[in-house]
Amino acid sequence: MRSGPGTQYRIVDVLSSGVRVPINCQVPGETVTGPYGTSNLWDNIVNDTFVSDAYVYTGSDGYVATRCS
Repeated sequence: MRSGPGTQYRIVDVLSSGVRVPINCQVPGETVTGPYGTSNLWDNIVNDTFVSDAYVYTGSDGYVATRCS
């Protein structure tokens, strides 16, 4: 979990593999490759922290939540 949508933002916490997270909204950011492909989408989860969508199984390569404002 990072404080913003990219690897240049500080790490604020680490999630265990397989943990379920709510996606409040999504925002484009740095492109990252992970277990679920390559994506520039970042998922805003708890307490205004972000995780790359490439690390979250959503069943989609696109937006599954509203765009963060």
